[in-house]
Amino acid sequence: MFAVMEDALSPMSEALAEAEAAALMGEVPVGAVIVEAATGRVLSRAGNRTEADRDPTAHAEILAIRAAAASRGQPRLPDCDLYVTLEPCAMCAAAISLARIRRVYFGAYDPKGGAVEHGPKWFAQPTCLHRPEIYGGIEEGRAAGMLRAFFAARRG
Repeated sequence: MFAVMEDALSPMSEALAEAEAAALMGEVPVGAVIVEAATGRVLSRAGNRTEADRDPTAHAEILAIRAAAASRGQPRLPDCDLYVTLEPCAMCAAAISLARIRRVYFGAYDPKGGAVEHGPKWFAQPTCLHRPEIYGGIEEGRAAGMLRAFFAARRG
C-alpha cells in the first residue's frame, strides 16, 4: 500500500496543477489526470469547466474520462488509473464505474458532495457493476487548502 501511495504523488501533482488552472478561470479547483497503469503515460488531464462550458456535467473527472476514451477509441479504460483532487460525486463515480477505471486516487475528502467514502458510497452499492480500488487522502492538505482558499475568496 505504501508504494502505491508514493507512486501516486507525481500524477496527483499534475491533477493539482489542473485544479490551480481551473481556479484561475473562476472554476471550483478540481483537477483530474488519467494514466495508463502499465506505462505511466498520461492519457488525459482536465480541470473543472462547468462555468466556462455552461455545462453542469463538465467536472474534471468526466472531461478526463471523455478525453482518455476518445484518445483510445474505446469507452472502457480497465488498465487506467484516475487521479483527482477531490472525492468524486455520484455522477463522476458512476462514470468511473462505467469506464471500468482500475484505480481511483483522490485528494480531499468531501463529506457534503462526495459519493465514494461519503453519501451514497457508490462503489459499495449492489447495483454498481465495477468497483475500482480506491485510495483517498493523497496530497489531501494541498487539495483541501486550495478548495478552502477558493471558497473563502468567493465569500470574502
